[in-house]
Amino acid sequence: MTAPRTLLDKLWASHQIARRADGFSLLWVDRHLVHEGSHHAFAKLSERGVKVAEPDLTLAVADHYAPVRNRAGGGATPQIREMIARLEANAATHGIPLLGLSDPRQGIVHVIGPELGLTLPGLLINCGDSHTSTHGAFGALAFGIGATEVAHVLATQTIWQTKPPAMRIRFTGRLGPGVGAKDLALNWIARLGADGARGHAVEYAGPVVEALSMEARMTLCNLSIEGGARFGMIAPDEVTRTYVRGRPHAPEGLAWQRAEAAWARLHSDADAPFAQEVTLDAAEIAPVVTWGTRPDQAVPVDATVPDKDPDALDYMGLTSGMPLSGTPVDQVFIGSCTNGRIEDLRAAAAVLAGRRARVPGLVAPGSMAVKAQAEAEGLDRIFTAAGLDWAAAGCSMCVGMNGDLVAPGKRCASTTNRNFRGRQGQGARTHLMSPAMVAAAAVTGAITDVRQLLSGRAVA
Repeated sequence: MTAPRTLLDKLWASHQIARRADGFSLLWVDRHLVHEGSHHAFAKLSERGVKVAEPDLTLAVADHYAPVRNRAGGGATPQIREMIARLEANAATHGIPLLGLSDPRQGIVHVIGPELGLTLPGLLINCGDSHTSTHGAFGALAFGIGATEVAHVLATQTIWQTKPPAMRIRFTGRLGPGVGAKDLALNWIARLGADGARGHAVEYAGPVVEALSMEARMTLCNLSIEGGARFGMIAPDEVTRTYVRGRPHAPEGLAWQRAEAAWARLHSDADAPFAQEVTLDAAEIAPVVTWGTRPDQAVPVDATVPDKDPDALDYMGLTSGMPLSGTPVDQVFIGSCTNGRIEDLRAAAAVLAGRRARVPGLVAPGSMAVKAQAEAEGLDRIFTAAGLDWAAAGCSMCVGMNGDLVAPGKRCASTTNRNFRGRQGQGARTHLMSPAMVAAAAVTGAITDVRQLLSGRAVA
């Protein structure tokens, strides 16, 4: 009888080509996503006179350095325009499909992969970006890699990796009003710590996860890295199949039927062993806000600032024991690969509708397709009527790019994934929270419990 296997076991076995005595496995890569920051890897190939092994399994996307304002007029420094041009040249040289700034499908790589149907259950997906874990929401084996590994994948369509231990985080109960996937993620990271899942492959499970939309699942898997995980994943189900069906690169006809049959086997078997298991009650989770300079330095919005890490408190301009709610903010940002999808924009717009922001802010959709859909739904008019800037797709203020910065000593309520010192600009003070919570901060000018603003409105 075959021993019960985890989802990780099944995905790993289906991609393993060889295994060395030292435990490293050579894995086949189904999708390789590259961006402007991948130029070092292309340079290595050029030095060796090597061509990309599988250009049709590679996709180049302008996202990290893509200007989100004044795109038609350049919108970036000459150095950044040069980086984008270098990506275009490398894609042309190697015959790699490219989604450049003028392409209506352009966007953040971890947003456009799923929306185009390039992200599918059972695939192994690599990208030179740590938040590649986003794609694990589909039951894919997805993780970020470094420049040397990017070059190896470009040259061979394979990668050497050691198999991580499997960890399962189960969410039971039900989500309360104003609580979403961002809160689930920040909650478990705060409880377990920045190294709580160190080196593990995290599988999310339980009734709360099963009830999440695909976009919410992507948010949850996206943040796995901030808790020390190698990557995150969720077993595919009907929610997954409904999302994928009919997308441009999704299987069709008989190929779809075969794919569905294969995807049905992508789940952890009953009694499959996990190195670590954690169960959390979602009913106990409130909207979460970070107070420090790491994603695990987070508390419920109605809590007080803890007496921890004096250096972080000093940097953030906070005092232990003070209420976090009511702390003034100087600006807001809505976007990123964590929370730049259409459901995120809807959640923020639901709070902003009919209200005026007290602080300036920027809304950068995760893709040009998301931008177009939001405009078709009138969400852009809600944002601009509230006084926020409506921009094009790109990483933008998440990485402090193209002048989309938080000034020294200023405080930003942000839907992004990292609050490290200087992440959004030198001396910037970043508070991570959900799109609905950022919208609440915008209309009150302070960190605010969005549940106080719901007034019967549905906010995801």
